[in-house]
Amino acid sequence: MESIKNIYRIGCGPSSSHTMAPRRAAQQFLQDTPDAQAYRVTLYGSLAATGRGHLTDVAIIDVLSHKATTEIEWRPSEILPQHPNGMKFEALDSLGNVTRSWTTFSIGGGALSDDVHSDEKLYSETSLLEILNYCRSEGYSFWEYVEQHEGHDIWEHLTQVWQVMQDAIRRGLDTEGLLPGGLGVRRKAGDYLIHAFNSTQQLHSRGLVYAYALAVSEENAGGGTIVTAPTCGSCGVLPAVLYYMKEQLNTPDSRILRALATAALFGNIVKRNASISGAQVGCQGEIGVACAMAAAAACQLSGGSIQQIEYAAEMGLEHHLGLTCDPVCGLVQIPCIERNAFAATRAYDACMFAMFSDGQHRVQFDSVVEAMRATGHDLPSLYKETAEGGLAKTFKGKK
Repeated sequence: MESIKNIYRIGCGPSSSHTMAPRRAAQQFLQDTPDAQAYRVTLYGSLAATGRGHLTDVAIIDVLSHKATTEIEWRPSEILPQHPNGMKFEALDSLGNVTRSWTTFSIGGGALSDDVHSDEKLYSETSLLEILNYCRSEGYSFWEYVEQHEGHDIWEHLTQVWQVMQDAIRRGLDTEGLLPGGLGVRRKAGDYLIHAFNSTQQLHSRGLVYAYALAVSEENAGGGTIVTAPTCGSCGVLPAVLYYMKEQLNTPDSRILRALATAALFGNIVKRNASISGAQVGCQGEIGVACAMAAAAACQLSGGSIQQIEYAAEMGLEHHLGLTCDPVCGLVQIPCIERNAFAATRAYDACMFAMFSDGQHRVQFDSVVEAMRATGHDLPSLYKETAEGGLAKTFKGKK
């Protein structure tokens, strides 16, 4: 299992798979083709179906156009067998002949199928049950297990991650106006913060979590700098819960960094054994995994045992099983932004539910991961980030 650093990628939204990864691919191809006179990039499947809304073409052209003209071809109905997010880069000479061709895939969370991870064997355990048994035998917490395998320098990386997350919340709370894309979606985070402070104590805490999650999600939708957790489309869930616990419960940053390590461990297990790609398994792999990560982090910060932490994460993912990825007009706005806010409060609820228990439960996290993988496989493709089914289709029908 690879480093948790690959769960938290810092970059610009609105999509880790449709914006960040294609930009990275374009940068790599640019370096590999110094003599190219022009470029042709073919986008397949989900990348083509929702690429315009996710600014896929903008990300690619922004990189390649500095050297040569770039043509984008869209093939939404053609899905390559390896993954729904396929893209082929071609370098052309002055006569239009192809001098170099490269096909790669955006596999979720900003990662490319061609990424070479020297740390692929960093963790010998590949399931949560194996990790639980190891931690029980050695007396480790989850974050101590991460530190043992990653080394002490993991805290430097997580410090930067936490800073970017906080900055995104603060910018999002302070920014107003319409989000780009033509849907007429207005930023709401600042308004929700005001409503939270004007509410009763019972609604105050929930309103704050809403506001923090909206702030990050709106920053992402506007192309701002965020952290994948585990994706751009679900980037508001974990920061919202952690920022709430810092601001309202006086949780120190040192403990939050440890919670980030634990959260990434759970995300890593899902990425290894299923998928965090909306184009591959639907939104359960994005919002569902983000909710599980946030629930685990909150439970650790609440003093939960490793069994209670596992239970909280299990609930966070289980109760998002079957969630489809159906972005209206291919934009990471409707229903994506609101889903972040609801998942953040659900994560906190899962934490509280687990803390009331002794941590014993029947369905294990690994079983839910397998169920999520199988459910994603069975979902029709139109419900996996194509903007051709679900809410995306019914919304178009009413226009």
